[in-house]
Amino acid sequence: MNNILAIIPSRYASTRFPGKPLALVHGVPMVIRVYNRASSVFSDVCVATDDQRIFDTVRKAGGKAVMTSSSHRSGTDRCLEALKKYSAQTGKAFDGVVNVQGDEPFISPLQIETLAKTLMMDGVDIATIVKRASGVSELQDANRPKVVVNKNMEALYFSRSMIPFPRGRELCEATVKELPYYLHVGLYGYRSAVLEKICSMEESFLEKTEKLEQLRWLENGLKIKVAECNEPSFGIDTPEDLEKINKMSIDEL
Repeated sequence: MNNILAIIPSRYASTRFPGKPLALVHGVPMVIRVYNRASSVFSDVCVATDDQRIFDTVRKAGGKAVMTSSSHRSGTDRCLEALKKYSAQTGKAFDGVVNVQGDEPFISPLQIETLAKTLMMDGVDIATIVKRASGVSELQDANRPKVVVNKNMEALYFSRSMIPFPRGRELCEATVKELPYYLHVGLYGYRSAVLEKICSMEESFLEKTEKLEQLRWLENGLKIKVAECNEPSFGIDTPEDLEKINKMSIDEL
């Protein structure tokens, strides 16, 4: 897709999994697998990193990367710096930016494409992706943010808790299948001007409480357009996740 820059924020430091971007996923560094998936959809893709090892790995594989500050508080802030540097280096201007998570080595191109198309809809400033919850365990997992939307498929709230609460009903697998419970897929798209705006905002109360930066945008009155895409995902948060994926066959991923 033209006029959209796909950026993959990538840090070496991680509390739960140091060096995760360079971890080998079926023999290929994780960041390279993500880069290749994004490149199947976008003409312009770059990795935004603060680590020379990641930068060199991407460049050696023929990819594009930019060095960014190590002081960024979030991947969104890193995206803004990368947008400015990449635009300066290439002489290209972009209407939008898609923030691709660096820990989804087998991310579905359909998810990325759906996000980009949603971002380019008239009147949309920020876009993201959700998928239907498949069971109770996902709703009770604090590491899987949930989201509720209005009738226009705009986000009302994100939470690590289960929302909405099914008062008067038993929380069981049948209830989850019947009601539209959505899990947030950590992909974002921003209009370039809006990206600069949100990066200038102070951390908000809800953001600090739930540790979800998108709540800052809602608290400041911005709208987040939501698209549903139920493609499977295989995020890697821990070394145990990596071990599990490496034991699966490529055909399963």
